[in-house]
Amino acid sequence: MQTDFDAHPIDERTVYVREVAVSDLPEEVQDQAEGAETLFAVHAVDGERLALVKERKLAFVLARQNNYTPVTVH
Repeated sequence: MQTDFDAHPIDERTVYVREVAVSDLPEEVQDQAEGAETLFAVHAVDGERLALVKERKLAFVLARQNNYTPVTVH
């Protein structure tokens, strides 16, 4: 859906994956959620959202494909 992995320095290689309610996202993002009630956000260490995807597993794969180490956040 939405990614911005290239905007962060190479030395910050940890990202955080958390479930987010679509209703908590901006309306323009909600419109792209295609009926999903929850999505998974990938965040940089500074809290910036780098990606939104529909499945937790995809969030981890996406992070690893971009040479990041994903960690789950509750």
